[in-house]
Amino acid sequence: MPKGFFVTGTDTGVGKTIIAGALIKAIQFLGHTTGGMKPVESGCSLEGDVLIPLDGMFLKQYSGMNEPITLITPCCLRSPLAPLPASEIDGIPVHISEIRKAFDILTPGYETIVVEGIGGLMVPITKDYFTIDLIKDFRLPIIVVARPGLGTINHIMLTVQYALKEGLEIAGIVLNYTQSPENSLAEETNPHLLEQICPVPVIGIFPYLKKLDEQEIAKAAMKHLNLEHLKTFL
Repeated sequence: MPKGFFVTGTDTGVGKTIIAGALIKAIQFLGHTTGGMKPVESGCSLEGDVLIPLDGMFLKQYSGMNEPITLITPCCLRSPLAPLPASEIDGIPVHISEIRKAFDILTPGYETIVVEGIGGLMVPITKDYFTIDLIKDFRLPIIVVARPGLGTINHIMLTVQYALKEGLEIAGIVLNYTQSPENSLAEETNPHLLEQICPVPVIGIFPYLKKLDEQEIAKAAMKHLNLEHLKTFL
């Protein structure tokens, strides 16, 4: 069984791609060869007749992978929607078997794999197959990425409780600042509140980065992710 993490979110726009890149750098720092994967990406840019998955390219660059992008992101969709409606609008079928095959080809070449999911657990990939089903197929512990401010507690607890109910292993939660801190009371108290009520730990509070370059993300990963905790899953 491959080792690594599946990065999921409490919502869209919480910064899963940046955290996935940070995890890759952290795991490489711990001495493991690490690949990245974005199995399904919607909102891809069109260059000529080719759809380019920007998140997939980001993970390919950050992990230093040589594999073709078609393995890292085997399903590319143009419409910036959940995969099911994007597939219907674009006229591009989503083949789960091709996604599983790409995963099986990629994983033997690395000690660990970091997979970035699509939105949250219940985003539909096809009519009867959701992100949570992909996590179960890949058999990786999840890292939940969430906003740090007001309203995040409900989103986190719903995600965590449903994941545990479905038998998923949760490595932890990362609170990610995708914009400058508001210095609100919610931001200040949420980490301690989660310690009190959440059955899984907060393993990082990731700062807002003005420069999203490889060096800055790597430095933030070393400083703001709990490397000792991550090590227990590798």
